[in-house]
Amino acid sequence: MAPKSSQWIRGCEILMTAIYQLISNLIDESVKNRLIDTTDKIYAQNILLDLLQLDSYIEPTASTPNYSIPDTVDDIVSYAINKNIITDILAEKEKFAAKIMDVFVARPSMINEQFQSKLANDSSKSATNFFYELSKNSNYIQMKRIKKNVHFKANTAFGPMDITINLSKPEKDPEQLELERSKKEKSNYPLCPLCIENEGYAGRIDHAARANHRVVKIPLQNENWYLQYSPYVYYNEHCILLAEEHRDMKISKNTFERLLEFVETYPHYFMGSNADLPIVGGSILSHDHYQGGNYEFAMTKAKSRFDFSLEYYTSVSGSFLYWPISVIRLQSIDKNELIDAANHILTTWKNYTDEDAGIHPFTNNVSHNTITPIARIRDGKYELDLALRNNRTTAEHPMGIFHPHADVHHIKKENIGLIEVMGLAVLPPRLIDELNEIKKHLLGEPSNIADYHQAWAKEIKAAYGEQTDKNMINSIMENELGKKFVNVLEHAGVFKQDSSGENAFKRFIQSLNKRK
Repeated sequence: MAPKSSQWIRGCEILMTAIYQLISNLIDESVKNRLIDTTDKIYAQNILLDLLQLDSYIEPTASTPNYSIPDTVDDIVSYAINKNIITDILAEKEKFAAKIMDVFVARPSMINEQFQSKLANDSSKSATNFFYELSKNSNYIQMKRIKKNVHFKANTAFGPMDITINLSKPEKDPEQLELERSKKEKSNYPLCPLCIENEGYAGRIDHAARANHRVVKIPLQNENWYLQYSPYVYYNEHCILLAEEHRDMKISKNTFERLLEFVETYPHYFMGSNADLPIVGGSILSHDHYQGGNYEFAMTKAKSRFDFSLEYYTSVSGSFLYWPISVIRLQSIDKNELIDAANHILTTWKNYTDEDAGIHPFTNNVSHNTITPIARIRDGKYELDLALRNNRTTAEHPMGIFHPHADVHHIKKENIGLIEVMGLAVLPPRLIDELNEIKKHLLGEPSNIADYHQAWAKEIKAAYGEQTDKNMINSIMENELGKKFVNVLEHAGVFKQDSSGENAFKRFIQSLNKRK
């Protein structure tokens, strides 16, 4: 197969001429985006020449193409493939692209110094703005790929849900998959994708390239924690807060203390944690970490189904949210009492049994009950949302009783983590083609609907009839996906939004007030 190259490179008569133009463009864009200063241009130029195995530099005579940094990097990678500097497999391309951008990213010490200076002398928002823009401009956050995602809001009974069909992450080449399988020695460095040792790591065939990756130190509760942004952000300023120590995730009183300490300093962000158990937890449970950002999810705007008080925590107000996942919202002006109340709920829930609601805390000493917490500052008060989770399985529901059931697996069967709990569906890329076939069906055109979508497609057509307006078809499919996502969340809710669920929740509140 011929090496891939950009349209612009193919249009140039001489590849050597093209590469000098690309080098010039990348340097100019990096100056414009404040990654480097004009005094750094020759230094950056010479590092790039070495990476591209060039001995000299020819000043380009053509006008600079109006290329962004990601486009320019993609073209330079294409040049490297054409010149056999790297092979045309995903891991090599990712490593080379990250190495190119590392030329333009300051050392960690300098970035931390700038971050702390803005935090101390300006504001926490100024500090995070600086770091977020740096992470985007350095091509660490893959903004070009993220634009491929399909994203819309679907109106539901619980408010407008965010629906994302994830198209941003590139698929691995067959050659890379074969190389990964044939690799004889497995490295355990870094121990996981979240370890601080990823900062500046070149990457390898089975580990993501992180040469242009940077983190900033955030002390929390007398420990070193580090802030980074997700390379594939799902919402505005989607960040990750990770422990310096590689240790298993654990929801405890310390979790609430850290989350609230963080939002106290960065009140424009929320910060939350995935649950710490399989099935109801996130994809990485081996490294203690949280996720946050500057975004208002549908759950943030959820109303109270009813309010309650906690007998031993008089400054804390509580409510059971009208939300498909079972969420307790606590508010207080007293941070310490709020933390104590949240810890009381956690420890009570961990050992709580309700036969009628199907809640069993243990099976042969294996724990099932835990919490997904989210912290924020709102209207001058500390706020904690505590989503009650249970990961028990049965023969009827082998993937989890409070997990997406089989009838919604055609849309989503993965774990419901923090992001989904708050109302953002991250759906698989296969749905793009599959939904198009359902749209054809609604238009009365020949279609090839996947077997697992057949019943759903019939239900939709029965509800709406045959359509002629393609815009209406898109609206119908968006609404129906929103309904399905609500079903997914309802399955994960331990106390349902009906009278039976309300009574079960009230029983839990009674248990909280029995003892301190």
